[in-house]
Amino acid sequence: MALIGLAVVSGIVGAAITRAVDDDNDRAGEVPESLLPATSPAANDSPGQSAPDEPLSKAAAAVLPGVVSVTAEGRVGTGQGSGVVLSRDGLVLTNNHVVVGAGEGADLSVTLPDGSTKGAELVGRDPATDLAVVRVDDVDDLTAAKLGSSSDLHVGDTVLAIGSPLGLDGSVSSGIVSALDRAITLGDPEPQQSPFDNGESSSPVAVIDAIQTDAAINPGNSGGALANADGEVVGINTAIASLAQGFNGESGNIGVGFAIPIDDAKGIAEQLIADGEVEHAYLGVRLTDATQSQQGSGSGDDDGDGGSGAVVAGVEAGSPADDAGVERGDVLVSIDDETVRDAATVTAAIRRHDPDDEVKIVVRRNGEEKTLTAKLGTFPTATN
Repeated sequence: MALIGLAVVSGIVGAAITRAVDDDNDRAGEVPESLLPATSPAANDSPGQSAPDEPLSKAAAAVLPGVVSVTAEGRVGTGQGSGVVLSRDGLVLTNNHVVVGAGEGADLSVTLPDGSTKGAELVGRDPATDLAVVRVDDVDDLTAAKLGSSSDLHVGDTVLAIGSPLGLDGSVSSGIVSALDRAITLGDPEPQQSPFDNGESSSPVAVIDAIQTDAAINPGNSGGALANADGEVVGINTAIASLAQGFNGESGNIGVGFAIPIDDAKGIAEQLIADGEVEHAYLGVRLTDATQSQQGSGSGDDDGDGGSGAVVAGVEAGSPADDAGVERGDVLVSIDDETVRDAATVTAAIRRHDPDDEVKIVVRRNGEEKTLTAKLGTFPTATN
């Protein structure tokens, strides 16, 4: 309401100034020059007609035609998010929680950059990484977004978050990359197929190895683009931190947002387009974050050294972890020389691998470290 009021007041003031000048040209000199009607050709162009000439406005102009709004209407209500166009014929990448947020089998629609709305069908989704692909009906001339490389990002790089926050289509906010490789856990609205949740967690969750940014991300931005200063999509916006509820898509922006790196998202999208589902690497353990006493010993003895880690709460019989010799009570210290900070770190590390990859796992057991090698299995997590 405040924004509408401001627009009306501004229009009235402008009209009054114009009439005063027209009624008495001899008094025009009494009006401050900055308030006189513009006379240069460039200034007289209609709003939006001049080409962007600043670096960030050029980047935004390059990405905006490839970002759409995605709406799901189902048995539990209506949900809205954003999406990134992958192809002229309507393939759009978005978040899994956008397409299932209104309930299983929700009707999908997509609002295009020109304001028109089309129906859409689900191609495939992957709850484990919170990604989904939909296809817009009856289109063959969409503008595909240019995908960059998230591996080229550095902390401090300028980025733009582009999408439909709070239903405001085509919104752009700017910020920087605050951190990289931030393993975060997202609540998932549906149960997984196994209590081992892709082998690495005891809860039905998605875990992503995220780009952290302070660019404003709000509800409705989910599935939209995180772009670099060259106008390339480097991430898919997916979550924000809330002071009250942790990582979720409901609270307002507090300057801590997260995006799925596009290098990861591209591989997931390719599998969803080809097969409608994704197969993830599988270790076969159930984990909890290590307490200080467990960090040092792996057995719960009170001689912790203050390190980090994740405690193995269970090992699935016959799983890659079981075959490698991982035992209940072990503290996972590192995977492929990457320090394990918590359970989410393990899940993110395993999901960076493909099935049949071998990984080196260092565990702490009864105060001693052991190095084990596991050949990862396959765990399909997506459902259509």
